[in-house]
Amino acid sequence: MSKLQLTDQELLNELKIRMENSITSLNQLTELNKELKLANVKLNESESLKSHFLSNITNELVNPFASILGLSKAIMSIGASDFEKAKPLAQLIYSEAFNLDFQLRNIFAAAKVESGQTMIDINNVDINSLINSVIDVYGYKSKQKKLTVNFNYTTSEEYCNQFIFPTDAEMLKLIMSNIVNNSIKFSSAASNIEINAGVLDNELFISIRDQGKGIPHDHLERIFDRFEKGNKEINSVNEGYGLGLSVTKAYIDILGGRIELTSEENKGTLIIISIPKPTEQVPDGFASDGNEFLFNDVGNQTF
Repeated sequence: MSKLQLTDQELLNELKIRMENSITSLNQLTELNKELKLANVKLNESESLKSHFLSNITNELVNPFASILGLSKAIMSIGASDFEKAKPLAQLIYSEAFNLDFQLRNIFAAAKVESGQTMIDINNVDINSLINSVIDVYGYKSKQKKLTVNFNYTTSEEYCNQFIFPTDAEMLKLIMSNIVNNSIKFSSAASNIEINAGVLDNELFISIRDQGKGIPHDHLERIFDRFEKGNKEINSVNEGYGLGLSVTKAYIDILGGRIELTSEENKGTLIIISIPKPTEQVPDGFASDGNEFLFNDVGNQTF
């Protein structure tokens, strides 16, 4: 028999091998097709979220400016004898300017993170002063909801009861501002917010617990997504979780830390962050409470 001729059994075996290869290729092609469809769906969702996000950002910038201009015009029309009427209008201007400042800080921070231009500036930071300054800045919002914010800072013998820890003051202040802002926003009226901080084994730990409405379980995995919102029915970036918490997560990652979030609907939220002491960078100097806000030293409020 010629070497080019195959027996019936050899032919069957060859056909079987080719059939199995064809089935494998078909299965691989089917899986690849599924992956491409899934990627396409995610891409469309991402583009939709980005478009919605940019639209909301525009509103968040335009609306406060319009409100500030309108309120300022109303104050200018008040006579000298009716000065007391100006105070509630001034309070509204302060609130609008504060929210605008907060939004701009997060937008600028997110832009730097996205472009990879975020730089770490390590200083010896007075953690006690920094956190208290954030609490003071949000005092007006806390009073509006009749909230009590309790802060406790503990130190170890290693730090000789000092409140100094080497980290980036500006980053830490925006991290705390975002978390405290969310805690106030979603807390039940007349409830408590508990903040605890301390240093253990060269690591700074901060916990923030509120007694608010909590976060649905199916939102927890997406809570730090820059273009995701905790509640898509709310047409305001400031009322969602996405931008502020995404910046918070990015900054904590840059500092080499961790963030843990546990929440239960109608029972509140607990956030724990930990930031390690830098091992490579030497502190450049001293920082009491991070950089000031863009428009004004809003911590020195008069309302």
